[in-house]
Amino acid sequence: MKRLAYKFRLKPHARQRKKLHQFAGCARFVYNKALSLEQEQYKQTKKMLGYNKIAKLLVGWKRTAEFGFLKNTHSQILQQKLQDLYTGFDNFFAHRADHPRYKKKGLHDSFRYPQGFKIDEAGKRIYLPKIGHIAYYQSRLITGTPKNITVSYSAGHWYCSIQTEQEQIIAQHPSASIIGIDVGIARFATLSDGTIIEPINSLRSSQNKIKRLQRSVSRKKKGSFNRKKALRKLIKIHQRIAYKRHDYLHKITTTISKNHARVVIEDLQITNMSASARGTRDNPGKNIKAKAGLNTSILDQAWHEFRRQLVYKLAWAGGELILVPAHRTSQTCSSCGFVHADNRKTQQSFLCLQCGYDENADLNAAKNILSAGIHAGKLTAAGHAVIACGEKAIGRSLKQEPIPSA
Repeated sequence: MKRLAYKFRLKPHARQRKKLHQFAGCARFVYNKALSLEQEQYKQTKKMLGYNKIAKLLVGWKRTAEFGFLKNTHSQILQQKLQDLYTGFDNFFAHRADHPRYKKKGLHDSFRYPQGFKIDEAGKRIYLPKIGHIAYYQSRLITGTPKNITVSYSAGHWYCSIQTEQEQIIAQHPSASIIGIDVGIARFATLSDGTIIEPINSLRSSQNKIKRLQRSVSRKKKGSFNRKKALRKLIKIHQRIAYKRHDYLHKITTTISKNHARVVIEDLQITNMSASARGTRDNPGKNIKAKAGLNTSILDQAWHEFRRQLVYKLAWAGGELILVPAHRTSQTCSSCGFVHADNRKTQQSFLCLQCGYDENADLNAAKNILSAGIHAGKLTAAGHAVIACGEKAIGRSLKQEPIPSA
C-alpha cells in the first residue's frame, strides 16, 4: 500500500474562519501546555509523564473553569496534537530532529482529523466535524481511501491536505537508462549525458523586495495594525518564492523520473555545507559575510527537496535513486581516473594533469557520479534508495597516482 497527499485551498466564510482559528489555537495551547509540563517533570525527576498521562490530564482540563474552552474543540484534534508532540520527542531522542519547541500564534497553525471528515467531490466541499461543510478549490480528483485530513493556515489562506491510501502497483520503468547528476549553484544540475538545468534562484530574484519589506516591518510599532499588514505582505512574498521553487522542482523531477530508470546523485550533507561560519566569541570565524551568501545560495536550490521528489517519483515509475559519496568527484578525471585537486583549476573548467582530458567541471563530476553508481553494486527493489557504503564504490576513479613530471 502507498499513501498520497492531495492539498487544496479552502473557501471558508467568516464564521468558519473564526472556528478554524479557534481550533488551531486550542490545539496549539494543548501542545504548549503539555510541553511545559514535560519539561518541568524532566527537571525534577529526569523522567517524562508520557502521552497516556497527559491525555488523562486533558480530560480534566476540559472540566475546569479556566480551561473549559477546550470543550468547544473536537477531542480528536487535541489528541492528535499531543501525538505530534510525542512524535517530536521520539525523533529528538533518536537524534533525528531538534527538541520540540513552543508553537507561536500565526506560525504554522494547523490541526488534524484522523476520522469523521467527509469529502463531497461532486459538490466541491469538505465536511469537518464541529465546523461543517467548507467549499474548496478542486484542482484534481482524489484517488484512494482517505485516511486523515490536516487543515493548515498560511499567508492568509486556509488549506487542507488529504492523505489517502491505495494499493501500490509495482511498475516496470519503460526506460533502461541510468544517469548521473551533479548539482550546483551556477548550474542547478548537470546530467552525465550533457543536459544542463539552469537554476531558478527564486529567493535571490526577490531579495531586494524582501529587504525593503523587512525594513518596513521593523519601523512599525509592535502589535499595531500597520505592522501586521506589513508582515502579511512579507509572508506572501515568501510563499510565492516557495511555490515558484516547488513548481520548478516538480517539473524537473517529473521529466527526469520519466526518462531514466536509475538516477545517481551525491549523498550531500547539506546541513554541514550550509553551516554558519560565525564561530564563537573565543574563536570567531572568517569570511562570515561571504559564507552567509553562499549558504543562502545553497538553501535556495533546495537540493534535499529535489532528492526527496526523485525518490518517490522514481519508485512510482519503477525506477531507483542511487546515492554515492561526494568525496573527490570534482577532482577525479572521468577519462583516466587520476585524482588531484589541481585538476580543477576554476569553477567551470576541468583539465586532467595526467591525460590532458579537457571538460566542463560539472559534466566531468556528473560522469564520475554515474561511474560510482554503476560500481555501487546490485540495486534494491523499486522504491528504495541505494546508499553506497564508502569510497570503494567509486573503484578506480579514486586511485591516486603521482603527478607526471614536466
